[in-house]
Amino acid sequence: MVQELDTVVLTHDISEYGLERGDVGAVVHCYKDGFTFEVEFVTADGKTIAVLTLNQADIRPISGREVLHTRELAEVVR
Repeated sequence: MVQELDTVVLTHDISEYGLERGDVGAVVHCYKDGFTFEVEFVTADGKTIAVLTLNQADIRPISGREVLHTRELAEVVR
């Protein structure tokens, strides 16, 4: 079960924000339905890329056996 402040992994690309499958975010709010979440994605220096309303199919909990890596965020024109 996903809870507030959990670290989660994006399950698909969201090109509108330059986010890719596997990007890591933090749950900042859980809606009462238990299936919808506000997730914040940030750069390594703490700048917010996006805070998105996502559902259970969009994210998954991170496993302690996963290795994190970095990539440069592409310039996103919105």
